Amino acid sequence: MSTFSTRLSEAIQRSGTGLCVGLDPRWELLPRKLRESVAIFPPDQKAVMAVWEFCRRVLRLVRPIVGVIKAQAAFFELLGPRGMEVLAAVLKEAKQLGFITILDAKRGDIASTATAYAQAAFSGNTIDRATYPVWDVDALTVHPYLGADAIEPFVETAKTHDRGVFILVRTSNPGAGLFQDLDCGGKPLYEHVAAAVSRWNAETVDDTGLGAVGAVVGATQPRELRKLRELLPQVWFLVPGYGTQGGTAADVRAAFRPDGLGAIVNSSRGVTFSFHPDDPEWESKIVVAAKLAAEELRI
Repeated sequence: MSTFSTRLSEAIQRSGTGLCVGLDPRWELLPRKLRESVAIFPPDQKAVMAVWEFCRRVLRLVRPIVGVIKAQAAFFELLGPRGMEVLAAVLKEAKQLGFITILDAKRGDIASTATAYAQAAFSGNTIDRATYPVWDVDALTVHPYLGADAIEPFVETAKTHDRGVFILVRTSNPGAGLFQDLDCGGKPLYEHVAAAVSRWNAETVDDTGLGAVGAVVGATQPRELRKLRELLPQVWFLVPGYGTQGGTAADVRAAFRPDGLGAIVNSSRGVTFSFHPDDPEWESKIVVAAKLAAEELRI
């Protein structure tokens, strides 16, 4: 298997855009026709069936447009054990269709617990010398609050299996500054996190000039985004906050290197829920929204 950075670069170059489509399935936002088609089943079962069908269709609709998808684990977990089975099925389907897959679960723990999370994401579970895949994703989001011993199991497992991690550095939510902007030795806390990301990433940099340890940097903080790109020239950025959350294409342009690589910009609701639930033409609305966003973020 080629390196994570090489696969991600190739996926972006094939599609010609830095757009990543996020899957955040919510029952109340699903097309009414889809919900009605499963109405005869018990509530927990019908929600799972509708979410699976919706995500399956979305993957096929955006496949000609983008090369990267991000699944938000929380909305699948909300559906219970069957929802987690759907998450596994969606990720498997996405890989079979050729997407780079990101699991947005924001993991963060220490020692054997961190290793278990990393193995679930990347390498699978080994029982009696046989290994069984679990999520089998290309990349995972991780938070750094617990420090180096919480991050290193994810980084080491990712390196061993040619996968990637995206570490929260400067996020797009309104309350992010409460901790991330704290003055620590004359510079904000997020810059200290960025420096650590740079160190972890350095030994994974390949021929693309980028590595396997990325940073999550929000689109709603364009000044910080520009500064972090200067500080982290060899680090992939995963950029949330574009579209529905208020970030614009102009805001995120500084995340990219001159060659158009270095960043993937996520849009979830702006693409996958770009329609009214009563709209019978919901599939065409998704295609239009994806094409518009992809064109705005063309490399």
